Amino acid sequence: MRKIWIISLREFRSFFDSLTAYILIVAFLGLSGFFTWLSGSDIFFIGQASLQPFFSVAYWTLFFFTPALTMRTLAEENKTGTIELLLTKAVSDWDVILGKFLACLMLIGIALLLTLPYYISIWAMGPIDHGAVWCGYLGLILMSMSFIGIGLFASSITSNQIVAFLLSLFIGVFFLIIFNVLASNLTGFLGELLSFLSLSTHFDSISRGVVDSRDVIFFLSITVLGLILAEASLSKRNIVE
Repeated sequence: MRKIWIISLREFRSFFDSLTAYILIVAFLGLSGFFTWLSGSDIFFIGQASLQPFFSVAYWTLFFFTPALTMRTLAEENKTGTIELLLTKAVSDWDVILGKFLACLMLIGIALLLTLPYYISIWAMGPIDHGAVWCGYLGLILMSMSFIGIGLFASSITSNQIVAFLLSLFIGVFFLIIFNVLASNLTGFLGELLSFLSLSTHFDSISRGVVDSRDVIFFLSITVLGLILAEASLSKRNIVE
């Protein structure tokens, strides 16, 4: 665990050293703040104390935010050759994968923590469903974990950050959009299966304040699958070399 923590801190600091963290956090807060408070569908438009406008925009913002964060994690290491140097030390492939996963999750966690003033401000305006708010944040964290897993896999199979970003988006589009669209046009078992594979189905359920173990397991399964594939990619690279 100590090795994982050391790698995660190293990666976390690198986000701020390269200005990546500052740019992504400012962009995230700017977009989420605009659509929460100023757009035509903001909280003043719906006329109730609710963070749903924020969750709706954060849902999409994190879809782009997370691949931009993960695209450099392993792709840059592959390009510069530092991945070989890292793996020759007394660390395993899983130490590297989990360390980078934790670093990405910490940065997203900080971005979400910085939105708590939205919650406090809306709470001051009127009665708010606190359970729905915290479930919404839980849904964003679980969804981000899934995107990080996918992003790490995409970054592990290429040395080009742009390719890693686009590949992560491409995979994410299936879970976020395509499965949902196909499910709405199909009935029976296939329709139910595609609906279950859609991230939006599970996120919408949690954001309404209902924490179902099936939704949590789904997000964790996508996360674990992405991490397993990323570790397999690194292992295969080590065998070849």
